[in-house]
Amino acid sequence: MVARRLAVSHNDDTFDVDYDTDDGFEVLKYQLFSLTSVPPDQQKILGRDDQIVSDESDLASISDKLRLVSIDEVEEEIVAEEKEKLENLAMSDEELARLIQAEEEALMMQHFVSRESKEQVEQRIQQYVNQVQMYEDPHRQEMARKTVPVDKLEEKALISLGREGNYKPTKVEQDNAFLLQLLFWFKQSFRWVNSPPCDSCGNDTRSQGMGVANSSETLYGASRVELFRCNSCSNITRFPRYDDPLKLLETRKGRCGEWANCFTLYCRAFGYDSRLILDFTDHVWTECFSPSLGRWMHLDPCEGIYDNPLLYEKGWKKSLNYVFAIAKDGVHDVTKRYTRKWPEVLSQRNIISEPSLAAVLSDITRELRKTLSAEVISALEERDRIEKNVIEQELHRKDDSSVSLPGRLSGDKEWRIARSEFVSAEKNSLSSSSCPVRKCIDDHVTNIYSAFSPVLSKLIEYSPSKKAAAEILEIFRKILVDLKNSPFRTRRISVKSVSSSSGDIFSKMLASFDQLLNALSLKSELGVNGSIDICLASDPVKTSVALPVMFHALDDVIYNIGQCARLDSRSLSWPLLKLNRLCSGLVLASGEELPFGVATCAFDGTRMSKWEEPNGAAGCWIIYQVADNRMVELVAYEFMSANDAPERDPKDWVLEGSENGGSSWHLLDKQTSQMFDKRFQRKAFTVSSPGYLSNAFRFRFLAVRDKNATSRFQIGSIDLFAGSS
Repeated sequence: MVARRLAVSHNDDTFDVDYDTDDGFEVLKYQLFSLTSVPPDQQKILGRDDQIVSDESDLASISDKLRLVSIDEVEEEIVAEEKEKLENLAMSDEELARLIQAEEEALMMQHFVSRESKEQVEQRIQQYVNQVQMYEDPHRQEMARKTVPVDKLEEKALISLGREGNYKPTKVEQDNAFLLQLLFWFKQSFRWVNSPPCDSCGNDTRSQGMGVANSSETLYGASRVELFRCNSCSNITRFPRYDDPLKLLETRKGRCGEWANCFTLYCRAFGYDSRLILDFTDHVWTECFSPSLGRWMHLDPCEGIYDNPLLYEKGWKKSLNYVFAIAKDGVHDVTKRYTRKWPEVLSQRNIISEPSLAAVLSDITRELRKTLSAEVISALEERDRIEKNVIEQELHRKDDSSVSLPGRLSGDKEWRIARSEFVSAEKNSLSSSSCPVRKCIDDHVTNIYSAFSPVLSKLIEYSPSKKAAAEILEIFRKILVDLKNSPFRTRRISVKSVSSSSGDIFSKMLASFDQLLNALSLKSELGVNGSIDICLASDPVKTSVALPVMFHALDDVIYNIGQCARLDSRSLSWPLLKLNRLCSGLVLASGEELPFGVATCAFDGTRMSKWEEPNGAAGCWIIYQVADNRMVELVAYEFMSANDAPERDPKDWVLEGSENGGSSWHLLDKQTSQMFDKRFQRKAFTVSSPGYLSNAFRFRFLAVRDKNATSRFQIGSIDLFAGSS
């Protein structure tokens, strides 16, 4: 795999495109299609000296700066682009001049209003420096690790990589994936406190001001204690604000200070180079150095959001002033990473002058590094220099308007409204209206669907009724549940005999399940005591990825058996038998929710995910390009409703096919007034205009169930079925 970042200019825009050479040149063209709306067959890609780029070999020989024009308007586009370049250059100089002038004015204003509270600033930072030193305590780190379900998070990290097709990740990739799973786990396991429940009767409480910390509370750094009176029994409940993360491992509750404090300890406990981020406008979060990115990565445990430093300014609408990164070996002013409005922020930095602030941070950092070797200090100073340069470059980078950042999610509604950090639920999400082309890693889904064929044939041969057939599949399901609950790297279970007629039939037809086991990367073999054991056949991560699909497919098969008038050979047809499901294609959508509602979630075969389009209620689309540009006849498709919010379900849509990769479209099917009666309901449709060979398909969703109740569209899954070749 060779990853490259290409800067592609088109008209008056420049797009940063992350391109993996293993994906092929066609993927790059679809990525450009998603950004520019120029169809792949109409693209002319130019490199250095207007050299035409037509395949991977051309791409390997030129620079990382490309230019895209439409074939139909090549000459006109080239002339217009040169003109635009000159205009943009002049505009950039003008903008830079305005920026410099605004910064100079802000610095001059700061000189007059700064209160020169050097000691106060140093004291405020120093208390967090002392807190950060606790993260290096081996006992605290060990206690933190003991509270984490490490095996589960490691499995989830490897699953997340496997779903991207990366079954052989590097150590750096595994570490990065584990860090994100640690963040998501912490978000679910720690509790936010608005007002604590009464510790006597459990009912709601209201604030009664502050109290004095007792000896057991000060032992863990609780210099402040909030008091709350119960609305029912009038009991007083104490809420100590502990500073020692060791105590927070026990209480597992608090507000942003406790959340960031405890989560940063977890990060250090697992070896991540971490620092606590202090925002003087009242928030705290974490940064970890990411070797895979080559820079510090923002992580907010309260929100469960990562690598989105503009979250606070753009999403929460905060007016920032000072943001400091506090680590065991230095303190840094990182405010510029978290803003694109530096002159405005600079005008609000009136506590201390910039030279005095730089001196304070330098003194603290020098003190923290005084016991380090000259070699280590030199390496740290080099990393500081690189970080400073990166932050300066990011400060002047154009904001990505296609990415929508959410308002604050943590804390009760009234509290967020009072802080002007509240956004309505419909708009409160991390999303993108400019999606990349994504590859579906779903061949295991197709293999599982196909592998039911020999099982269903044997069920018809052996089972006397639909009820018995369902019982036999439930026996198989129970075996897989026990297998799933075993350690994922060494999964093995003995098949126990079941004393019933269905159990006897299951034993007779066990061999017919071999294809299903193979689809799960499992196998059956003779155990040491003569038992039949089911165990891993290859990569355990492939089994972990496929098991959820199998459980949901089993539920679907059992349901469809129940819907059959009778179980016989005539039942072996779609939708009970799902053959020729398309897989491994490329997907492009009009928009998507990040990171869990991306377009490929519609094709992953599980109920645990969905494709969500934040602005899709008014209309949206998704394009599926067949793997290797094969021409296929689509004969049927199936939708599944998502887990919640029925108002977002698709109601009206059009299905189209293309024989030329999306340059033109042919109507295949149209549906109106469709309703899903329940969650995770599957609805099957046959194509009304079959016989048209296509290498791409497009669904245009025209209406949701209730457009007045939502701005969003969502769908649990999409399965496409081709005719037999």
